[in-house]
Order: sequence, then structure tokens, then C-alpha cells
Amino acid sequence: MARYERPETWAKCYPEAAGDRQSPIDIQQVNLKSLNTNKKLTWKYIAENTEDVTNTGYCWKVHVNGEGSELNGGPLEDKYVLEQFHCHWGESNDQGSEHTVNGQKFAGELHLVHWNTTRYHSFGEAAKHPDGVCVIGVFLKTGKRNLELDKITAQLPKIEFKGQSAKIGVPLNPGLFIPNESGYYTYQGSLTTPPCSECVIWIVFKEPMEVSHEQLTVFRNLKCYCKEDSCPCDEFQGFVKNNFRPTLPLGKREIRECRQ
Repeated sequence: MARYERPETWAKCYPEAAGDRQSPIDIQQVNLKSLNTNKKLTWKYIAENTEDVTNTGYCWKVHVNGEGSELNGGPLEDKYVLEQFHCHWGESNDQGSEHTVNGQKFAGELHLVHWNTTRYHSFGEAAKHPDGVCVIGVFLKTGKRNLELDKITAQLPKIEFKGQSAKIGVPLNPGLFIPNESGYYTYQGSLTTPPCSECVIWIVFKEPMEVSHEQLTVFRNLKCYCKEDSCPCDEFQGFVKNNFRPTLPLGKREIRECRQ
């Protein structure tokens, strides 16, 4: 996605971006219903199946081989496997998350993107259905250095420009990014980047993950243009900052809460 394609313009090319089940949203306590389920949300990932990290020009994205991974229980009726995970962040530590809680912003938000293998044969097919994709959202807050995240930040200087990729090179377990004892919020929504398909069951964890200021600074050193291109004269001088979509109306949807 080019730097100049701001979220407010997306609906011109991607009509679903103007839909009534869009993400992210502001999660307000007054709107919460209890999630009635006797199935605990569980996840399993294979650390050796984390492959490489790419600069998409909009964020960093880690590709995985989803074989052997599994997400089920909680609000999910089916089995989901991990497709990729990526991150959103701000130009400063007081903003960067896509979802907010009672208006509160966090320094960033990690998204683990899964698809429904019980009903569909590919991610592309799954993304056409309301139950096709499940995204786990984990807020980032500044604090101590995250050692598992270091395995990604160590590669980011090698992918300074859009389109560049680097092998992770060591086993990386995405499950270590998920707060174990945290409750979560869940609702029906969309992808937060074009085409903004309304295919996502969102699971947003309450407890943030701690990352260091230095790790966030490495994120902000990524550039939104290709090496052979000239630097765009934008407000961030070509660096990837504030790559989050603003919150959108909840409308008639319900947000359910699990205290897990």
C-alpha cells in the first residue's frame, strides 16, 4: 500500500471499506456482553515454522508455515491455523494501536492472522466468509525488552526498504506474544487494511505485551518505498509511522467479553 493511500480514501477502490462491520473499533466497557462458552480458547504454534519477515511498505509482516498450528475454542466453532502476523505502531509511544479501550490508545498492536481450515481450502476462500478469518490482537506497551520480539527486530535493519525480506533464522514461537492469563474481547469485524473484507472474528486481549522503546524505534526506521525509488516528500520523510487505521463505529454489533 502506498503511503499516500490514507484510510479515508480506501472506500473509493475497496467498497467494503465503507461497510457497517468494519474494524478497528473503540471497545467501550458499557457495550460489553459476557461470552457464554464452556470451551477455553487454546492455541498452538510450531516455532520452527516461522519463516521470514518482509517490509510491506506499510508494516513488517512475518510469514509462517501454518502446518501444525491450531487456534480453537472460545468464540470459535471451527479450527483455525496461522497464516501470518504483523504489527501496527505510532510515531510516538502514546499511540499506534488500531483498537482502543474506552478511548485509550496503546503504543502498538500485534495481529496474528488465522484462517478457518475446517470449512475452507485456502486463506483467499476463507476471506470471503464472515467466519473465515480470526485475528488475535495484542496491544503493545512500553516497558521491558521482549526477547522473542528481538528475533524480528534483529532482521529489520536488513529490510529497510519496501519489498525486502529476511529469513528469521531461529525458531520463533508467536504463542509467546499472547498474554496467558488475560481475558479478551471478541466481536465480528473486518480486515483493517484493503480490501477491508468483513470476514474477521476478532479476539483482542486485554493485557498488553511489554516491548522496549528501542524495539519500537527499530519499527519506525522501516521505509515505505522501494530502494530504487526516490523518498516521498511526506510528513514522515518516507518512514513507516502511524500505520494504524482509525477506529470506526460499532453500529449494531455486540462486543463480548471473556475473563478467561
